[in-house]
Amino acid sequence: MWRQSLSNSGFRTIYFNVWENDFNNDPLVAIMSELQILVTSKINGDNVFKSVVEKGAVLTKNVLPVLARSLLKKYVVDVDEISDVVENTTKAATELLEETIKDFTKRKKCIAEFRSELEEFVKDSENKKPVIFIIDELDRCRPTYAVELLEQLKHFFSVNGIVFILSIDKMHLASSVKGFYGTSEINTDEYLRRFIDLEYSIPKPSNKSFCKYLFEYYDFGNFFNSKVRRQYSEFQSDGNHLVKMAELLFDKTNATLRQQEKVFAQTRLILNSFKPNELTFPALLFVLIYLKSMQNEFFREIENNQLTLQELTDKFVEIMPLKTENEYGLNLFYVVALLIHLYNNSQNQKNKVKLFDVDPLENRSTPIKINIHNFSGKQLARMFESISQQWKYNNGSLEYLLNKVNLTESLTIN
Repeated sequence: MWRQSLSNSGFRTIYFNVWENDFNNDPLVAIMSELQILVTSKINGDNVFKSVVEKGAVLTKNVLPVLARSLLKKYVVDVDEISDVVENTTKAATELLEETIKDFTKRKKCIAEFRSELEEFVKDSENKKPVIFIIDELDRCRPTYAVELLEQLKHFFSVNGIVFILSIDKMHLASSVKGFYGTSEINTDEYLRRFIDLEYSIPKPSNKSFCKYLFEYYDFGNFFNSKVRRQYSEFQSDGNHLVKMAELLFDKTNATLRQQEKVFAQTRLILNSFKPNELTFPALLFVLIYLKSMQNEFFREIENNQLTLQELTDKFVEIMPLKTENEYGLNLFYVVALLIHLYNNSQNQKNKVKLFDVDPLENRSTPIKINIHNFSGKQLARMFESISQQWKYNNGSLEYLLNKVNLTESLTIN
């Protein structure tokens, strides 16, 4: 969107996705190939670009190893001539140093010529605005490629007329730098400051805004508001319950935007396994999909019935801390109660637990404990009682939702 806005304002822009191009071992080649797009916008652009390429070609050659191999071949013919090597060591070292100095001087001159030609190429006599070169996904590519690209930008492409924008996750890029240099001791902030003149962080959107965006982007309304589902009164709030649960869940777990997007995408796909007239248990379904994606070990324990009801409750509270004062807190408590209820229904008769009891004085109790301030066992027992009184929940089994989440049923692609 920023690139389009710049283009609308008369800037020449280039977009380069590094992650899609790090199969090439030389970043200079990849950057030059992107700059080629400017050829069509310049008079005699093709000839000028060829001149830039010619200068850049020298920079892509690793002259020293070739030179070393030629000198080695010159002085080492076979094993019998080892003595000649010893006699000529000083001579070889001197010649190698002389050639290295010549090569270094040549490369310095070529860099200056390359930058001069490049500056001439990007110059536009009619448009004084610089070329905006956007580099995206740098933090996702190979560490060696990421660091080499940064180094080449600094040494070869720092010319008037080009502004480079690095779209990065700085922490991930810092990890790449540490991986490249093989040490965690390097000050990555100081290192990256060599390349970045101005740093700007895009504000993170509110969970509510981003969840609403993802709900609309993946067109959940196409499922929840279908003609068939509109005929059932109990389905009318399903879409709202799902997005509200997403807001609450992501707020409590501090999921990254990329993680949130992944869970929403998976949820939308999984909804295709439901028939239009089937119950989706939207809030619990979303929680299970989240657990499979972000807390897979816990999800597998649930799937394999490895937990007691109390262990299930304790682990859930540990992963997603519950607070009664939260606006949607009781909704999440209700989802916990529903999860326990359906999980309990999935147990064999021997392991099944009576979730609530009512004494002669109408006092309600439950053997399950949620150790949260201001939340009593009586409240949880009332939830279990409410769930047991609803036909759509009472005899339900968690296996029904797990089969959907695991995509072990056929999908209906609309």
